[in-house]
Amino acid sequence: MTAYAIAHLRSVTPNAEIVEYLQRIDATLAPYGGTFVVHGDLPEVLEGEFPGNLVVIAFPGLEEARAWYHSPGYQAILPLRTRNSDGAAIIVQGVGPEHLATDVLAGLPVEAAR
Repeated sequence: MTAYAIAHLRSVTPNAEIVEYLQRIDATLAPYGGTFVVHGDLPEVLEGEFPGNLVVIAFPGLEEARAWYHSPGYQAILPLRTRNSDGAAIIVQGVGPEHLATDVLAGLPVEAAR
C-alpha cells in the first residue's frame, strides 16, 4: 500500500543550505522508490488556516518511507532543512482505490460508530 511522507512547511528561509538540500534530496529518494506528488505549491485553502507550503512524497509502502527518512543519505541533509524552516513532517499510509469512508468505522469504539 502506498505510503506518504508529508511536510507542512510554515516558513522556509531561502538560502544556500536550502538550495543544497533541494539539490541533494532527489538522490536520497531513488533507492526507496520515493517520488514527489506535491512539492511546495501554495495550497488553495477552503476552510480554516493553512499557512505555508505542502510537500508530499509517495513511497511503495511504510517500510520504504521509514527507511528513506532514517537513511544515512537523508539524515545527512535533514539539518539543512530543519535549520532553515519551521514545520512538521509525518509519514502516513494511504488507502486503496476500493476504500470507502465508512471503512474507518470498523476501528472506532462501538459507541462512536452508532
